[in-house]
Amino acid sequence: MEWLENINYWHWWVLAVVLIILEVFSPGAFFLWLGVSAGVIGLILLAVPDLSWQLQLLLFSVFSVASIMVWHLVLKRHPTRSDHPVFNRRGEQYIGRSFTLDEPVVNGLGKIRVDDSTWKISGEDCDAGTNVKVVGVDGVVLKVDDVD
Repeated sequence: MEWLENINYWHWWVLAVVLIILEVFSPGAFFLWLGVSAGVIGLILLAVPDLSWQLQLLLFSVFSVASIMVWHLVLKRHPTRSDHPVFNRRGEQYIGRSFTLDEPVVNGLGKIRVDDSTWKISGEDCDAGTNVKVVGVDGVVLKVDDVD
């Protein structure tokens, strides 16, 4: 552990660059904040060069956890907005659309053809040929109401 005694500010900066490069190849924003924390420790060590390695690691740990927690709090208060908010929720994309039943709804369950796929539906019993409107989604089942 003798090598720990010789840690300089530039070691922390190299670690910061490596962590930020790792962030490019990983999802989320985890390594970014570790890299920022390593860079801050490098700055602190530049100002106070005789800081013990134990204190350096302790400060790195504290800054890392604090920066990740602050980032999560910021994201909770200001969530990322999307121009396609239901992009990965396919069923919700059909809410408000109307379709014609190919098969009747029996005992509250049936199927409809939506674009190039078939979806299970739940709603009031109706005959084939009835126009229905999608009013909600329950898992992979579309909830429909009779339009006629």
